[in-house]
Amino acid sequence: MARLLIVAHAPLASSLQAVARHVYPDCGAQLAAIDVAPNARVDDVVDGIRQALAAAAGQEMLILADVFGATPCNAALAAADGVRSRVVAGVNVPMLWRTLCYCELPLGELVDRALAGASQGVMHVAVPRRQNQPEPGASHDPTQHHHHQ
Repeated sequence: MARLLIVAHAPLASSLQAVARHVYPDCGAQLAAIDVAPNARVDDVVDGIRQALAAAAGQEMLILADVFGATPCNAALAAADGVRSRVVAGVNVPMLWRTLCYCELPLGELVDRALAGASQGVMHVAVPRRQNQPEPGASHDPTQHHHHQ
């Protein structure tokens, strides 16, 4: 079973961890978080990630970072070996929940689930406002007469 590590700008990592534990209260052992402070040095974050990898005792680990190219992701890329630990950037709640549901999968398949959860969880759901359109039910049928009072 793979473990998950969220590495993100503070307080996002711990907030996502709290959201995960809210929905999946039994996920505590397989989920860790590292909040990266605004003044954090990349080397210090890399050390923290390496400590988390060591604490995983040889288990595979998927590292979920917030933004590609930012300090959390750069540190994760420096610490991960690409074999027993992999990095996916762009963490969001659907990605996190999807990975928690499938932690028993091999790491490569878990990466695929993370990407699917992230992309399928982002959708346009706003309903456009009506503009200069008649109200529903208004009829332009000349055979229907409207009585005005």
